[in-house]
Amino acid sequence: MDLKSLIRDIPDFPKPGILFRDITTLLRDADGLRYTVDSLTEKFQAADLTANYVVGMESRGFIIGAPLAYKLGAGFIPVRKPGKLPSSVHAVEYQLEYGMDRLEVHQDALQPGSPVLIVDDLLATGGTASATAKLVQQIGCKLIGFGFIIELRDLQGRQQLPDGVPVISLVEY
Repeated sequence: MDLKSLIRDIPDFPKPGILFRDITTLLRDADGLRYTVDSLTEKFQAADLTANYVVGMESRGFIIGAPLAYKLGAGFIPVRKPGKLPSSVHAVEYQLEYGMDRLEVHQDALQPGSPVLIVDDLLATGGTASATAKLVQQIGCKLIGFGFIIELRDLQGRQQLPDGVPVISLVEY
C-alpha cells in the first residue's frame, strides 16, 4: 500500500516555510490505518522486538500506540504533557527550538527492567522521542526499539536517539 498517497501535505503549517505531514487523512482510511498498525506489528515481530509495554507520546502516539500494543500483546503507556496525569509522575524536561518542554508518565506505569517500545506518528528532529527514551531509561526499563509512521530523514532525528536501539519507520521523506 502506498501510505504516502494517504498522507496530506499542508504547506506553511504551523509557520511559514514548514511542510506539515498530516496523518489524519491516513487515519480516516480504514485500510490505511489497518495496514499501518499491521505493518508496524510485522516489522517489530520480524526484528524479534518483544515488549511488555508500548509507550506513545501525546497525542498522535496514542492513536497508533494503543492498537499496536493490542496487536503485540503488550500494555499501552501514555506519556503526557505536564498536568494531564492524575497520580504521581516521573518527568523529564527537554529542549525545543523555542524553549523547554516537559513529558510525564505515571510512577506506577512501568516496571523497571521491562522491555519497552516507543512509538509516535513522526520522527523529525528527535527531541520528543529522545526525551521519552530518557524517561523510560530513568525508570530502569529496557528500551528495545522505536517505531514511527513517518521519518523526515533530512532532519536527522535518528542521531538524537540512543545508539544501538532499532528504529522502524514506514514512510520516509
